[in-house]
Amino acid sequence: MENLESLSLEIYNAMFGNKKKVELENIEYSFQKFSSGVKYIDYFGYRFIEQNRNKKSEWGKKAREGHKIMWVIKGRRYISQIFDGEYKELKKKN
Repeated sequence: MENLESLSLEIYNAMFGNKKKVELENIEYSFQKFSSGVKYIDYFGYRFIEQNRNKKSEWGKKAREGHKIMWVIKGRRYISQIFDGEYKELKKKN
């Protein structure tokens, strides 16, 4: 997707700015929540999802410490991550 980085940052800023919605290309999208309380938005086959702070993983620990982490997923593949406002593309390991 073109502009995935800027789109992701826009969603990230709304998510961690405690907004209920984000406007993307003149359409408002509401944040959804899983039963765990984890926020996400689905947008054109991508899922933008907040790190679950209750996970026992290293990322869950970082979220509990106050880091703001969002993942961009397409299908079952992690495409990118935003960690404390820094966008990072995740490359497939060979």
